[in-house]
Amino acid sequence: MVVGDFAIETETLVVGAGPGGYVAAIRAAQLGQKVTIVEKANLGGVCLNVGCIPSKALISAAHRYEAAKHSEDMGIKAENVTVDFTKVQEWKASVVKKLTGGVEGLLKGNKVEIVRGEAYFVDANTVRVMTENSAQTYKFKNAIIATGSRPIELPAFKFSKRVLDSTGALNLPEIPKSMVVIGGGYIGTELGTAYANFGTQVTILEGADEILSGFEKSMSSIVKRRLKKKGVEIFANALAKGVEEREDGVTVTFESKGETKTIDADYVLVTVGRRPNTDELGLEQVGIKMTERGLIEVDKQCRTSVPNIYAIGDIVQGPPLAHKASYEGKIAAEAIAGHPSEIDYLAIPAVVFSDPECASVGYFEQQAKNEGIEVLTAKFPFAANGRALALNDTDGFMKLVVRKEDGVVIGAQIVGPNASDMIAELGLAIEAGMTAEDVAMTIHAHPTLGEIAMETAEAVLGSPIHIIK
Repeated sequence: MVVGDFAIETETLVVGAGPGGYVAAIRAAQLGQKVTIVEKANLGGVCLNVGCIPSKALISAAHRYEAAKHSEDMGIKAENVTVDFTKVQEWKASVVKKLTGGVEGLLKGNKVEIVRGEAYFVDANTVRVMTENSAQTYKFKNAIIATGSRPIELPAFKFSKRVLDSTGALNLPEIPKSMVVIGGGYIGTELGTAYANFGTQVTILEGADEILSGFEKSMSSIVKRRLKKKGVEIFANALAKGVEEREDGVTVTFESKGETKTIDADYVLVTVGRRPNTDELGLEQVGIKMTERGLIEVDKQCRTSVPNIYAIGDIVQGPPLAHKASYEGKIAAEAIAGHPSEIDYLAIPAVVFSDPECASVGYFEQQAKNEGIEVLTAKFPFAANGRALALNDTDGFMKLVVRKEDGVVIGAQIVGPNASDMIAELGLAIEAGMTAEDVAMTIHAHPTLGEIAMETAEAVLGSPIHIIK
């Protein structure tokens, strides 16, 4: 131990200040605990700084540009629409700054001590927090690990000036003329769509049969059709093999349908998943059980194999979603306070800000059938909704999955404009154990996209008004 390093005592220590960690810290403080949060980079984590928030800002700007260029159907024609990409990046940074500053204010307002540095576990009640110049020991009663994840780097595609991870793609100084995206999951599809809307020639290489493989094919096919309209080229069942990097661009080699092909582009963006940040925390010192993938094993209260240490977010099983991490953070904080809170993932939504957007909550139809649940389903198209017609954005549908025996809503899928906002109503319906009849009998304002939930519920019940049964 460094001379003069007297241990500082706290009740609950949170490691990581992303959407899981800072929420856990605030909830723990609200429940009367003395809380210390440790963060080695920026408050807000990946999500606020280089993920969810800046990507949605960029996507929003790209939509505005595309709408300005292509609204002839509505009688609106603009000439010489231009993008000042430096200004776009400045605006995006201002959004991030407001939110990260807000997180700091919330933590301080809840009397959470903020410590900068990198935490390393010494034992089940002690961490060392290191900076470049110092080290400090902290003693805790309970700890919540919320260290998040980082992009997976492919051996043949080492990140560099021209081989980008999602952070690099969000911080480009200019709009590329061309870009290859390796991985057609939600990050690749979102960023590929954004740059395609800005006018970049985008090529997506996806290893599976379809892009957005986590959604039903009927949903991803609508997104794929819209991408192709934007000039995006998609290669499914493609294997990216290597990249040759030049000062002004890249040549990507890939295999598709048994043929080896090459494609030139300004940049290549690699989005093939994320790896949990559990490898440099000293967890082996404490004896915390982990999976082969480096995920921490937890129980229904997010408790690890060491009873006073909890883990949440991307470092535990489940999808790497910010709202999942926040939810788990509250559960862990409440468990520490002695509450009987437990995780229940059924009503956690998944959203992709593609064009059009995709969202899902609860069961997919096939998933329910695989579990032996008899279900009723129905779809309602956006094309039969007055608000969607008025928005001139009618691609897509809503689908409800309802348990046959009692009519309880157990799943919902939406592909269409504002799907990301609309899915919340169905998540509430599932969480509250509501039936299709409950949703159908709820009066929805007209004309709104929200009416589609009522209309889909009526379709499940066999009495739709605005489509022919």
